[in-house]
Amino acid sequence: MEKINHSPLTTHYSPNILVVGDLMIDHYLWGKCERISPEAPVQVVDVQKETTVLGGAGNVINNLLSLGSQVCVLSVIGKDETANELKQMLQSVGAKSFLIEESNRKTSKKSRIMASHSQVVRFDNESKEDIDLYSQKQLLEKFEACVASFDIVLFSDYGKGVLTHNLCQQLIVCAKKNGKKVLVDPKGKDYSKYQGAYLLTPNKKEAQEASNIKINDETSLNAALMKLKAVASLEVSMITLSEDGIAFLHNNEVIIKPTVAREVYDVTGAGDTVLASLGYALALQNDLASSVEFANLAAGVVVGKLGSATVSLDEIEEYKSSLHKSSIELHIKTFDEIEKVVSRLKQNNKKVVFTNGCFDILHKGHVSYLNVAKSFGDVLILGLNSDASVKRLKGENRPINCQDDRAYILSALECVDYVVIFDEDTPYELIYKIKPDVLVKGADYEGKCVVGSDIAKETKLVEFINGKSTTNTINKINGVSQ
Repeated sequence: MEKINHSPLTTHYSPNILVVGDLMIDHYLWGKCERISPEAPVQVVDVQKETTVLGGAGNVINNLLSLGSQVCVLSVIGKDETANELKQMLQSVGAKSFLIEESNRKTSKKSRIMASHSQVVRFDNESKEDIDLYSQKQLLEKFEACVASFDIVLFSDYGKGVLTHNLCQQLIVCAKKNGKKVLVDPKGKDYSKYQGAYLLTPNKKEAQEASNIKINDETSLNAALMKLKAVASLEVSMITLSEDGIAFLHNNEVIIKPTVAREVYDVTGAGDTVLASLGYALALQNDLASSVEFANLAAGVVVGKLGSATVSLDEIEEYKSSLHKSSIELHIKTFDEIEKVVSRLKQNNKKVVFTNGCFDILHKGHVSYLNVAKSFGDVLILGLNSDASVKRLKGENRPINCQDDRAYILSALECVDYVVIFDEDTPYELIYKIKPDVLVKGADYEGKCVVGSDIAKETKLVEFINGKSTTNTINKINGVSQ
């Protein structure tokens, strides 16, 4: 069957991804410090808030869910209160799980005391020894039973004992028999345990330690990539280079896909995001180069956040647009999609402007009008009458240009952020979904009721350029005197 390439930012397919690895809970105690203890020369932190999030492989899971994947996790945990908390957290985020419990094992929990967003101290409560042979057998049996139903497999190895050398090898052999790629975020110096995986995602420091090659130029980078490929019999050899992007081998030549971070706040969890976004893109059958570009964009968003963070498709799309790399189609949205976009925009305190029209044959008057409309806020959303709607309003000979063509052209304008096609005679339903801060119409609506003005916070009227209209353009084409 022919493979279909699903663009990660435009697909409506939700890939089914299996994660195997070390689960843990990241626990934070947030407070402020205003004095030193009289008992010892240490800070006294007044704790004001306590939060917990999934950590380790759990951060990979959160990223996959945020991107829109279906996720199942296989892991081994303890039989303790932390394990119960972890299971509830997985259930609440919507991840399926098969968790084996070992009675003598401590479920990993890392607690951090934070004072004014700075980490004061971290204390860990966990087991780090390899899981026992019976647990390995159970996990392998479950993997063998379910792997065929997944699009791709991700290993998130935090060195806490779940992904033992023998188990890794057995899981990879099984995955390959079922035609499934295995992507690994590795740990330690011995990458032979991942032999046969599709690719690994070590960072520069990890790659130097595993290859025993100091990476300081493209020649040494190539040597490290070649060595890792040989050691682990990889199909693709890859090294993440932090702010410099991601490097991988193609026909034994180094390809570096750079990333651009607007502002780096925290690189915590960026490796998890790279693994998740690569897995997501490859599960959609994208080629390696476009999958790496997608992972770079995801990482660029995450390093602009504080703490282990996740990234959504909307955030990646917005980030890509800010780098002037977004495709025109990404700015055309459905009703449901624009509702989610607006929700995110308002959370970020963006002022949303809405206008609507047929915009049949685009001319200077249209562009001037839209440019003024955009000046009233941060984001301009344009409601576009469908072909059927235009016919009802303008007659059987209209529109001249079909709705898809009109939407595409309008989306290419710098002043237009999003276009939504609506089929009704008025955009009231669409305006109700968006609830714009500013509603814009032409000055010919002076003294008239503007549809949606009861929903928007503010309504503004904009003057048209005299003599510029679609009707005049059509008449000129037809040789009709003005």
